[in-house]
Amino acid sequence: MKNILAIAGSNSSTSINQKLVEYVAKEIVDHKIKVLKLANYSMPIYSEDEEKENGFPGMTLGLKQEISEADALIVSVNEHNGSWSAFFKNIIDWLSRLDRNFLEGKKILLMSTSPGQRGGLSSLEFAKNVLPRFGGEIIESFSFPSFHANFSIENNEVTDETLLLGLKEVLSTFAHQIK
Repeated sequence: MKNILAIAGSNSSTSINQKLVEYVAKEIVDHKIKVLKLANYSMPIYSEDEEKENGFPGMTLGLKQEISEADALIVSVNEHNGSWSAFFKNIIDWLSRLDRNFLEGKKILLMSTSPGQRGGLSSLEFAKNVLPRFGGEIIESFSFPSFHANFSIENNEVTDETLLLGLKEVLSTFAHQIK
């Protein structure tokens, strides 16, 4: 049994990426999964001056510890103007300053969703290129398009059969790869 940390790169109180992470966390069996809400990790905007004057925010240290205790990660990135959100970038900036290889040895299931038909695909592709720079290994990825049309928040279920089958296949591969 592996320890998996699940996070969404959004600080929205109604984050659909958080809902996707929570759904996926319940679908993976035979592993211990901890779901964090990054919106609870408040950090000032990164700058060298801020780091010199005040050091690392306690939340950065806490999040780094959570990551280091995990064997694998589930990360769902939201999309703002074709990239991940400034909120998530800020968290990555702080973590990478604390430890350049803060994802060393972590296997990652990378996901994205959005209300649109591309499902946050630009953000997903951006994250695929950036996260390995910090030592992480992307072993599976999944873009979930048109979230509101394909997911029932009330019932907490994927409503599109084809998407559900694709997601189950990705989750099965991910679970197998981290054993």
